[in-house]
Amino acid sequence: MSRGRPCSREVTLAAVQEVGSGAKRPAQVGREHRLAEGLLVRGRREVAERGDAAVGSPEATSTIALERKVAERERVCGQLALENAALKKGVSTRPSRSGTR
Repeated sequence: MSRGRPCSREVTLAAVQEVGSGAKRPAQVGREHRLAEGLLVRGRREVAERGDAAVGSPEATSTIALERKVAERERVCGQLALENAALKKGVSTRPSRSGTR
């Protein structure tokens, strides 16, 4: 059985909105749309946290996600550069075992 997104983002968001309106329970909407109840709960939380950005175009949300990934990787790269500089400094001040330096 393949794992992955069983339906489009639009269908998932429509199901989340059905649950949010109170018209149907999450379990019922999940059965109708063949979505896991956890996906609906997570979708409701995402809509509550991000509002319009959660229901916006997939391009906009993917751009935001990519910007976050880039920022996180730049932060990690900076941290590694600092650690590398500290290690190089420690190695350069330490006397050589062979006595050549």
